Amino acid sequence: MGIEPVKLGIVSTADINRLVIPPAKVSSLIEPIAVASRDEKRASDYARQWEIERAFGSYDALLADPDIEAVYISLPNHEHVPWTLRALEAGKHVLCEKPLTRHPAEIGAVWDLAESRGLQVAEAFMWRHNPQTKRFVELVREGAIGELQFVRSLFSGSMGDRETNVRMKPECEGGSLMDIGTYCVNGARLLAGEPESVYGEQVLGGEGVDVRFSGLLRFESGVRAFFYSSFETPLRRELEAIGSEGVLRLHDPWNAWRGGIELQREEERESELIEVEKADSYLLELEDFARAIRGEKESLLGRADALGQARALSALYLSAEEGRPIELAELDREV
Repeated sequence: MGIEPVKLGIVSTADINRLVIPPAKVSSLIEPIAVASRDEKRASDYARQWEIERAFGSYDALLADPDIEAVYISLPNHEHVPWTLRALEAGKHVLCEKPLTRHPAEIGAVWDLAESRGLQVAEAFMWRHNPQTKRFVELVREGAIGELQFVRSLFSGSMGDRETNVRMKPECEGGSLMDIGTYCVNGARLLAGEPESVYGEQVLGGEGVDVRFSGLLRFESGVRAFFYSSFETPLRRELEAIGSEGVLRLHDPWNAWRGGIELQREEERESELIEVEKADSYLLELEDFARAIRGEKESLLGRADALGQARALSALYLSAEEGRPIELAELDREV
């Protein structure tokens, strides 16, 4: 017997919604019933376009709808925490686009409120739900490449609409690290745990956001992780785990539209392609959220993961600003 579908409201008409609404509409666990915009006509047009039942001309109006159980927040970065808190105060479960925040103290505020109300919160790193990601981690844990020593990742793409894009605005917490580099940090943490120290360097552009960011993360185990994010180079997405006996590579780690894991061992000249079942990461993310709401399971991505991500991002920015390595224990003393 299936669970009752969770009635979902969508806070904003952001472009990312085009990847979330279709799986939400076909899932038996989620029912998208409303969308909100700050402009009533835009909300109505959007609801008509996507065949969504209700449209609201303000986010507060959507949160006031008693039929809506949960919300998906796809607003710009600087609005993630404020609207997450308002949604929780209104009694709604929250799936918020990544990154939820780069400020560790805000994670505590969000989860403290959610737990006090018996509500679910999840940070929307959709790639973590894909079978490709699960199998990649299993191979590393099983010793397919021996002892893990290095993690290398990158995410880049040339940005055209710089003048109007919120990703280029510091007041919106824009920048390559907060947009695409956050995947690289998430990948390193998934494979190696929480870093002890980080070192970051950034190249500023536009109105003062990082258009390029490179970083080194050091882990207690001895693993080192290197990453690079950029708005100024051609599209590339890679995640690589390098061990004492071989290398595992994902050539499409974040979207998994091109499936498959490349395994190359030291003694083998040719690499092996490990096929993995293709799946819609957004559908899996939504259904994980719904099952957590219905009490069937714990959310894949909860408080601890969100806190680890925020700590790493905060330390990387501090390192880039001060030009020195940052021990994450420094942040803990400040929180």
